[in-house]
Amino acid sequence: MNDRIFLDTNILVYAYDKHDPYKQKCAQSLLREGIQNDSAAMSSQVLGEFFCIITQKIQEPMSADAAHDIIMKLSIIPVVEIDLAMVNRAIDTHKKYQISYWDSLIIAAAERAKCQKVLSEDFNSGQTYYSVLALNPFKM
Repeated sequence: MNDRIFLDTNILVYAYDKHDPYKQKCAQSLLREGIQNDSAAMSSQVLGEFFCIITQKIQEPMSADAAHDIIMKLSIIPVVEIDLAMVNRAIDTHKKYQISYWDSLIIAAAERAKCQKVLSEDFNSGQTYYSVLALNPFKM
């Protein structure tokens, strides 16, 4: 492992959703720092979830074209692809930690990217899942 951080979907959503200025500023700072330091990673799952949420589920959804442009700009961040080995690891993670399959897939992707931490508000902040520490950056 190294000092790499894994960005969960909510970090990306908050960076572009104007509804909560505090979370937006925090998420933008994390995103900027991760890009500048080449320390961030994410997965294809995160990008797909980001697209769905930002175009459909926020108060002021953006167009598919605008969301696609953002995804293309974010492509400078390494993206972990989902494969059968990750699906199997996610299932094992789900069984061991009793978290959702989708959250387990995030942990599996963070492991694959050799991240020490996953930044998300969806996990039990401070808990370690295998070798990955989950932190909620909005409560730090």
